[in-house]
Amino acid sequence: MGTKQTVSPVATKNSTHGSPSKLKSGSTASSAMANGKHREATTKTTEANALPPQKSVVVAYICWLFGGIFGLHHLYLHRDRHAFIWWCTLGGYMGIGWMGELFLIPEYVRDANEDPQFVKQFVAKLQAYPKPPYSSKRFVGQVMIGHLFGQVWSMAIPETLIGGWDLSFLHWAIPIFVSLGVWLVGNIGREQGVWWHCLLAAYLAYPARYLIYDETYSLLLTGLIAALTFDGISKQWRRTPPRRGSPGERTFKLTTAVIIYCAFWGSFLYFNGTISDEDGGEVPIHEALHNFLASAWWTDLKQALQDTYNYAQHHGWYETWKEVFESMDVDGERNSYKVLGVSATASQAEITAAYRKLSKEYHPDKVKDEALRAQAHQRFIEIQQAYSVLSKIKSNRRRKNKQYQQEDEAIVL
Repeated sequence: MGTKQTVSPVATKNSTHGSPSKLKSGSTASSAMANGKHREATTKTTEANALPPQKSVVVAYICWLFGGIFGLHHLYLHRDRHAFIWWCTLGGYMGIGWMGELFLIPEYVRDANEDPQFVKQFVAKLQAYPKPPYSSKRFVGQVMIGHLFGQVWSMAIPETLIGGWDLSFLHWAIPIFVSLGVWLVGNIGREQGVWWHCLLAAYLAYPARYLIYDETYSLLLTGLIAALTFDGISKQWRRTPPRRGSPGERTFKLTTAVIIYCAFWGSFLYFNGTISDEDGGEVPIHEALHNFLASAWWTDLKQALQDTYNYAQHHGWYETWKEVFESMDVDGERNSYKVLGVSATASQAEITAAYRKLSKEYHPDKVKDEALRAQAHQRFIEIQQAYSVLSKIKSNRRRKNKQYQQEDEAIVL
């Protein structure tokens, strides 16, 4: 079969005065462009119809076992909404949901792989139910996550004036986060629904907080109304598999969600959190943090870090690390010199003499006072340990020096 081409009258007129080679060249170029477009369309159709990369049940169970409470297995199976909820609640409220997934993972894997048997069962559900049937587990999850998100936002609102501003009016944003939690759970897997239905229902139910003075119950009522609205009006089947975003897109979305969620908790801790002082009083965390940054301890630490950085700029980081490592006294040499009261250049004979003198002085048997005997016994143990550490270090150094001398003599010979 040939490729039908449409040529404009202008082109025809011009072509009558052209050479046959030009006509042939133009026809060849048009054919090549048409074939290229056909191949591109065929490639896109093939990619659209191709199965996704197949997931392994074994790998999914390993992810569930070692990172399931953080939603690692859901990330592996491209169930990002489910993974975020598991991360926020540590596996569905302290691992309850995580344990309940023990026998559901094979079905999750078949869904991710678009297994023919799973697709056949899903098509049967579509034919049997015009819309997804009621699921108590999903409904309770919607109410609980909606309540959680609303509660976190409520706690994040500063209770005191910030820069002279009263931010208590931000409580009117609580229905937004309640509806987001309901919508997020409702859009997991092969079910979906629109958000604005939940949002409208949440705002209609929210004024009940002025009749129900307990915020916990008012949030539960708001989440319950939003979940009922989603279940009765918005919910429908997700007839096509969810679009799989690129790793960069998924990372950006999840990271943004995590940062926002952590920012709410950070706002709660900074503005509304308190710690107890020595007298049992409560001090706001932001005041305690301000006082800590103005304390002498932090000032000295900051100066020490600055001095260390300046030293490293002049002597290099290797020498700086060497000095820091030596100052840590990991082998106990410096402290042992201090306990025995000798200098770092003392010989083994001087160390032994100091050890014998202090051992006689602090021997528990020579202390008659019972009140001082325990203290003398502790001091005697420190002396014994210090002498043991220094003797061992000196012995190792003598052995190494002797080994080096023998090597030098062998080289000379």
